[in-house]
Amino acid sequence: MVTEDTIFVAKRRLKCYSIHLGILPFIVLVSIFFGYGFLSHRFQVVWNPGGETSMPIRQLDVQEVVTMSRMAFPQPKVLTPTRKDVLVLTPWLAPIIWEGTFNIDILNEQFRLRNTTVGLTVFAIKKYAVFLKLFLETAEKYFMVGHKVIYYVFTDRPADVPQVFLGEGRQLVVLTVRNYTRWQDVSMHRMEMISHFSERRFLHEVDYLVCADVDMKFNDHVGVEILSALFGTLHPGFYRGNRESFTYERRPKSQAYIPRDEGDFYYAGGFFGGSVVEVHHLTKACHKAMVEDQANGIEAVWHDESYLNKYLLYHKPTKVLSPEYVWDQKLLGWPSIMKKLRYVTVPKNHQAIRN
Repeated sequence: MVTEDTIFVAKRRLKCYSIHLGILPFIVLVSIFFGYGFLSHRFQVVWNPGGETSMPIRQLDVQEVVTMSRMAFPQPKVLTPTRKDVLVLTPWLAPIIWEGTFNIDILNEQFRLRNTTVGLTVFAIKKYAVFLKLFLETAEKYFMVGHKVIYYVFTDRPADVPQVFLGEGRQLVVLTVRNYTRWQDVSMHRMEMISHFSERRFLHEVDYLVCADVDMKFNDHVGVEILSALFGTLHPGFYRGNRESFTYERRPKSQAYIPRDEGDFYYAGGFFGGSVVEVHHLTKACHKAMVEDQANGIEAVWHDESYLNKYLLYHKPTKVLSPEYVWDQKLLGWPSIMKKLRYVTVPKNHQAIRN
């Protein structure tokens, strides 16, 4: 039976339904308006230009996308090599970085899109603290300009760390460590310290690590062109030589041993790096090999550099830096093949500094 109450409820539901139908188009229009405004203001960058390491997703302004897409630069020519006087590619297809082989403007944009932070480790132990001021001042002028940088200074003399003006987005962290009687032990324990802090700290603070000697200065641009999963630098004293002349560790009983018929390049111990994960793998492996040698009464001929060369022989770097990135002008002059001298030694009395 249809009662008056039933009719009243039905009419009320019909009225509410009609109101909802009237409001629905309005809701749709509002959603489209605000959704369009949101999407037109921000894009999510979810790709990884270059594909070398996993980077966190960040929000990217539309203007940044437009700026990147409208960059004007010379078109690369497939049949015209950028350098004909030097090797620019390893047999395992890793680029060798020389002046004239890269466009820094393109690379800067790529790494800015990733919001990259670079860590630079340096050891200023004992008298080597005297080099720290020049190192930091020249790094501020030439190293990773325009990008976020954290300087990690390992020292036994924190009071001697100089006050250096740092640019925006750059900071200095002092890590107090013990010293050792012999300079050789100081050198070799770098691998242990970098491995330790990579796992416990660096992994959470930076995307890449660059590991450098302190008794040097930056002399020209050193930027994101060096960054890759794992990079090493051609030693300035051996880049022209053959493998038989390399000063690898030749004693088979050492963990750093490399046979005379093996070897790609001789890498300098004073400038290497990569992603934090890869640097951790490298330094941990080198430290483990050193500990094993020490237990057997062996010390590699060139200490941590010998272990570095052994590691990079069997774990090929994804980029190789030319000797522009480690050079001794006093000893080697300035040959024409070197268009720029980027990171150079500082004249010093080794005996006085080491003792």
